[in-house]
Amino acid sequence: MGNVVQFKKPKLKEKFKGRTLCKSGFHKWEIVETPFDVKKGKLLTAYRCSRCGATKTGKK
Repeated sequence: MGNVVQFKKPKLKEKFKGRTLCKSGFHKWEIVETPFDVKKGKLLTAYRCSRCGATKTGKK
């Protein structure tokens, strides 16, 4: 006989870790790339949330 492995269901706390923060507007932004805006002649900073994957640009 082999060893029996018990599979556990992930807890809700572990399953949705960090996602509730993003829903409330508290993203964890990280710089991804700096594309060049030809019309304005400037570099733009692109941000991506490390938790949910949402993107935004640094232009105002």
